[in-house]
Amino acid sequence: MNKDKLELVTDFYEFTMSNGYLLNNMNDIAYFDVFFRNVPDKGGYAIVAGLEQIIEFIENLKFDDEDINYLRSKQIFSEEFLTYLKDFKFSGDIWAIPEGTVVFPNEPLLTVRAPIIEAQLLETMLLLIINHQSLIATKTNRIVKEAGNRPVMEFGARRAHGTSAAIYGARAAIIGGAVGTSCTLTAQKFGVPASGTMAHSWIQSFDSEYEAFKAYAEIYPNGCTLLVDTYNTLESGVPNAIKVFDEVLKPKGIRPAAVRLDSGDLAYLSKKVRIMLDEAGYKDCKICVTNSLDEYLIASLIKQGAKVDSFGVGENLITAKSDAVFGAVYKLVAIEKNGKIIPKIKISENVAKITNPSFKKAYRFYSKSTNYAIADLITLANEEINEDEYEIFDPQSPWKKKTLKGYYVKPLAEKIYDNGKLVYKLPKLEEIAKYEKEQLNTIWDEVKRLDNPQKYYVDLSKELWDLKQKMLEDQK
Repeated sequence: MNKDKLELVTDFYEFTMSNGYLLNNMNDIAYFDVFFRNVPDKGGYAIVAGLEQIIEFIENLKFDDEDINYLRSKQIFSEEFLTYLKDFKFSGDIWAIPEGTVVFPNEPLLTVRAPIIEAQLLETMLLLIINHQSLIATKTNRIVKEAGNRPVMEFGARRAHGTSAAIYGARAAIIGGAVGTSCTLTAQKFGVPASGTMAHSWIQSFDSEYEAFKAYAEIYPNGCTLLVDTYNTLESGVPNAIKVFDEVLKPKGIRPAAVRLDSGDLAYLSKKVRIMLDEAGYKDCKICVTNSLDEYLIASLIKQGAKVDSFGVGENLITAKSDAVFGAVYKLVAIEKNGKIIPKIKISENVAKITNPSFKKAYRFYSKSTNYAIADLITLANEEINEDEYEIFDPQSPWKKKTLKGYYVKPLAEKIYDNGKLVYKLPKLEEIAKYEKEQLNTIWDEVKRLDNPQKYYVDLSKELWDLKQKMLEDQK
C-alpha cells in the first residue's frame, strides 16, 4: 500500500456529498458505525482486522495540488470546498474493537465521531481495509481450526487480487492463525516468518530430479525441504529425496526438515510417503501438503488419516474464494447539535438492513466460573451495566429472555483517536496473533464448529431497543 497517495481511494459521491454539506453549512458532528450483517461461509464468528492500516491512512491523509486540480477539472466542486480539502486534517474521535478480537454481526467494529464531511471522506478506505482484512483473517481461522495443531502457512500471493491484497491479505492471515507467509514483503514489513523453498521449475531445470535435490540440499542443508511430486512421487520423488538425505545431509549430521506434496491423492500419498521415510530412518522428516486446499479439504484429509504435518494454503485463503465478501457497511447513526445527540435510523423492508440508532457501546459478558463468553450486548453510550445480574433478550424475539448472574463484563471497543490525536498504542503483529488465540479460547466450541455453528447472541439493551422501536413507530 502506498500510504502517500491513497486520499482519492474514495467513492466519488463522498466528494459530491461533502461539497453539498459545506455549501449548505452542514458540518455538524456525525456518528458513523462500521458493522457487518452476516458471517462469511455461514460461520459462527468472525475475526476483525485492519485497524493498523486505517490508522496509517488517517495519519497520512491529505489532499495535494494534484488532487485539488483533478477535482477542479470536474467543474462541479466549489472553490470553498477545494480550499477546505487543501487544509484537510482529521479532527474527530474514533473507537474501534482491537484487531484479532472475535466479533459477531451488528456490533460496531468501529465508530467515527467527527464533523460530517471528515467522517464521510473516511468511508471507503475504512470499509475497504476492514472488509478485506477481516474477511481473510476469518477465512484463515476456519482453515487453521480444521488443521488442529498442524501449522498452516499462507501461500497465496500469486493468486491474490492485486499487490495490496497479497501484502495485507498475508498480514490478515497471520492474525487469523497462519504461522508464516510466502509473501516476502509482508514478512519483511511485519517481522513474520517467510516460508518457501522451491517450485517444480527448479527441478525441471536440472538434467535429473536427483541432481536438483542434491544441488538444493548442498546450498540449503539446514531446514531442507524437497518437493517430491514433479514426476512420480513414490517411484522417483521420495526415493531421490531419501538418497540426497543420505548422501548430503546425513554425513554432515543434519536432519531433513520436510518433503512437500503438491498434487495427487494427498491422503493416499502421504501415508505411503510416511512409510518410506520411516523405513529409511527419517521418522522426524515432516510431510507438508499444498494444492488448492481449504478448510473442508483439510478436514477431509485428517478424517482419512492422512500423514500430514503442515499445510500450505494459497488461493482459497488469500481470496476467501468460497465467500469472498465480508459485507461491512458504514452507516450514519446520529448527529450532534449543540452537544445533544440526535439518533438517526435507516429503515428498510429488509429487516436485517434496519440499523441500530444513536451512539452506542458494545460489551461482552463472560462467565466467572469458565471464562467463556456468554453473550454480547449493545447499549446506548451513556448506559451502565449492572454488575450483579442483567436480563438479556433476543432483539428479534424479545419474549426470549435470560437473566445472567455470575459474570464479568468487558467493553469491546477502545478509543483510538481523541480530537484528531492518535491515543492508541499499536501492538505488533505477533502480539495481535497471540491475542486472537486467547480470544478464541473464550468462545465455546459449538460456536466455532465448521458446519451449523451454534448462534452466539448479540443483544440490545432495553433502552436501545425501546429507542429503535419508537423511531420505527414514528416513521409510520
